[in-house]
Amino acid sequence: MRETWKVSVRKACSALRIDRSLYTYKGKRGEQAPLKNRIREICETRVRYGYRRVHVLLQREGWPINMKRTRRLYNELGLQLRNKTPKRRVKAKVREERTDVTHSNQVWAMDFVHDQLATGRKLRILTIIDTHSRFAPATDPRFSYRGEDVVHTLERVCRQVGYPKVIRVDNGSEFISRDLDLWAYQKDVVLDFSRPGKPTDNAYIESFNGKFRAECLNQHWFLTLDDARQKMEDWRRDYNEVRPHSAIGNKPPISLMNGSGASGPP
Repeated sequence: MRETWKVSVRKACSALRIDRSLYTYKGKRGEQAPLKNRIREICETRVRYGYRRVHVLLQREGWPINMKRTRRLYNELGLQLRNKTPKRRVKAKVREERTDVTHSNQVWAMDFVHDQLATGRKLRILTIIDTHSRFAPATDPRFSYRGEDVVHTLERVCRQVGYPKVIRVDNGSEFISRDLDLWAYQKDVVLDFSRPGKPTDNAYIESFNGKFRAECLNQHWFLTLDDARQKMEDWRRDYNEVRPHSAIGNKPPISLMNGSGASGPP
């Protein structure tokens, strides 16, 4: 306003009906980055601590902070605890920021796709993708899936391509099962759960499932379960070894799994 109308501070404040002290006020709040980092560090090591316990630890360390400020920063960092957490989801990732993926088998994504045979019998297909290379280790159809079936499929593909560090999943009953949690604990794999109603938390697998449906499921009739497995496996191999992927420079995903531009089995 002062630049546009070329008026003094006094006239500008008078026109806007604000006190000149408000215009000249300088905030006294110091830099909060170190404090935020310390709150995040506490929450990463003590994953079931709420802001009250975090505040107590901060005071013990000598931080000059009151409870309201602790709670505000705690909420700004998105560290709020869920009220109901499954007792035995031991390998679930809790309150940890997602970092950029830099190599294969660092982060996988996993989900289910639904389809049916020509007879009308329902199919559930477990789809898995490596978020770095876009390589799909499995598209495994069954009539029904339980937690132990997911573990069986994961163990089969991991013996072929290696174990991931993290697997991103939703909150489906198969993924929150004791069997999958125990397997993840034994193999030192972290289960990174999406927030309920937030499919964008697992966008890579959602994108893959869209391609899978458009290019495979919608293009075939599946006469039997074995027929479905064969056709899905043929598509998966073509996707991994031939189909160019724009996100990785129009190379086939297997080229990143091999660490080169050459096609071939990993």
